[in-house]
Amino acid sequence: MWLTLLLLLALGTLALALVAHRLLAPSGNPFAQPPLEPPRPLVTDPGARDKVLKQGFSTRRVPPVLDAVVIGSGIGGLAAAGTLAKVGKRVLVLEQHDQAGGCCHSFQEQGCEFDVGIHYVGQMHAGSMLRVALDQLTDGQLCWQRLPDPYDEVTLGPRCYQLRAGKTAFVAALEEQFPEEKAAIREFMRLSKVASRHVALLAVLKMVPRCLATLLVRTGLIYWISPVFRMATTSHSEAVARLTDNRDLRALLCYFFYGTAPEDSSFLVNVLMVHHYQRGAWYPRGGASEVAFHIVPLIERAGGAVLVRAPVTRILVSPDGAAMGVAVQKGPSEEEVEIFAPIVISNAGVFNTFGKLLPPPLRSHPEVSSRLAMVRHGMGSFLVFVGLRGSAAELRLPPTNFWIYPHNDLDTMMTQYAALSRDDVPENLAMMFITFPAAKDPTYEQRHPGRSCMTILTMARYEWFEEWAGTRAKHRGAQYQQYKMSIAQRLLERALQRFPHLCDKVEFVEAASPLTNQHYLAAPRGEMYGAEHDVARFSPAVVAAMRADTPVKNLYLTGKGPASPMSPAPMLPLQWGCPPKVVAMSHGAVPRAGRVQLRAGRGPAWGAHLRLHRPGPPALRGPAAPQEEDQEAPGPASGVTGTVPGSMNPWVLLSWAWLLIWGWDGDRDEVGWRWR
Repeated sequence: MWLTLLLLLALGTLALALVAHRLLAPSGNPFAQPPLEPPRPLVTDPGARDKVLKQGFSTRRVPPVLDAVVIGSGIGGLAAAGTLAKVGKRVLVLEQHDQAGGCCHSFQEQGCEFDVGIHYVGQMHAGSMLRVALDQLTDGQLCWQRLPDPYDEVTLGPRCYQLRAGKTAFVAALEEQFPEEKAAIREFMRLSKVASRHVALLAVLKMVPRCLATLLVRTGLIYWISPVFRMATTSHSEAVARLTDNRDLRALLCYFFYGTAPEDSSFLVNVLMVHHYQRGAWYPRGGASEVAFHIVPLIERAGGAVLVRAPVTRILVSPDGAAMGVAVQKGPSEEEVEIFAPIVISNAGVFNTFGKLLPPPLRSHPEVSSRLAMVRHGMGSFLVFVGLRGSAAELRLPPTNFWIYPHNDLDTMMTQYAALSRDDVPENLAMMFITFPAAKDPTYEQRHPGRSCMTILTMARYEWFEEWAGTRAKHRGAQYQQYKMSIAQRLLERALQRFPHLCDKVEFVEAASPLTNQHYLAAPRGEMYGAEHDVARFSPAVVAAMRADTPVKNLYLTGKGPASPMSPAPMLPLQWGCPPKVVAMSHGAVPRAGRVQLRAGRGPAWGAHLRLHRPGPPALRGPAAPQEEDQEAPGPASGVTGTVPGSMNPWVLLSWAWLLIWGWDGDRDEVGWRWR
């Protein structure tokens, strides 16, 4: 028996070695070399940036041959498209907003620039997993500014606590502030290390064959594989109560708020969030829009495109139930454009994808319905954008992020806050987050001289604003504006209590409610982080079910659909949710599309087609496009051709197994492999 086990182990090791060589060898892997070109000077010209980020949709800009179409240009959609573009696949990304980036976009108002989603990112030190991935997707052009200590300050009633960067300094700072809790702090750090090393198993559970995942979950064997699954299904409040009786320390170990009370949230998620910033915090030089600004050219060089003002109205499905493209309609009076592609990847979230974009018969499909029943809408957010007169240096703005709570009982606070009636909200605001982007980015003064900004964030229920749902953005009426600004003014007053020297520097105030998120981010109920991040969502059964591939053939999810959109680098494969077939395509396993037909009525087959028809019943089609617009596709891409049967690529599974055996740790000084 032992001889047989040793033989199997030897064969497995050999197989993993062959997989590692295939995937990581410089000759066949486009990710094996670091970016060759050093970062270029920051592009500040608005026109030049708009050419990249604001390419409006038109039929002439749709590439003639597509390997895939991606719905949504958030980081999940751009990462999936960029990964395919690295190996020459032609991808079309469609964004309903007027600029690409999703939560990575920024906007300008009265001479100030504001970011809507990226406030700071951890694990961006040289050689880290997250840094390597973003360097590859941006050709090494995205630069990061490290924030000085303390990067975070947490206020719990009258007491303030600071967090400092560095593995040793992080622990030392906590122990200095909680000298009697050294044992609890060290045990928490040990658990965070375990979580960091083992969290990739959640991604593997999404990628293994469903029958194997079901077996592991139903028999309970999954809990014997790794403690990370117990951590995922344990309430944070329950876990920290075992560690310490100190209520301030309990609150400090879950100070990141995302709409879920600690008693309802997963200990794994919170411990990873804290672990994510142990090495410090970074901010993109040039602002959040730099992320999309440097990924889009990568997609375009491969023959793809990222087009905005392109709301996808439905996913096209063939008679045999396979996704074969999307329909885009810019307005009710404009023509609808049908774009065909062999693969559809949705970054629009599970609620939009399954509940709105699929044809009605498929929405009621048992497997689709069961997935939707596993998750529920998360809480919305409320942001206040404050324009300040004077530079960050003149106003002595700190780069530190400030988390402010009225007391240390976060469970009670969240429960009472969520139960408030609409009229009671302005006078009973609970938590708030304050950040100064102008102080984090050394290029801000160059781009916006004499100006700076402050952003304030809190959580908000969609129900508080539901009365005005369905109204147009910026035309919601005086009552909505009055209610929104009453909340904004209360938050601003609290912020100015913390920074009184800014009272006479405020030039303007603007606010964004859950309805704003609904409009600009297509969040169904204004959620900032997608589906609710409660303990139930991270149970093994839900993790295994909410995978990238869907019950609809050739339709895949990315971003916050198949997994958590939280930022820890160890959750990178979960966060971006790159479908197994997309990974397979990146290694040449899926054939390139053939021809493009710009005339109505042609079948999709393997070719990418574009068809226009005017609004109306499905049987009513518009006039056929001119025959002379047919274009010949370029020759096939180099690499392996032929398909991998089924949605699970065995090479992907083996590569993940190799990665886990090697050891996944997003907080390492370098990733498990070095550049060849």
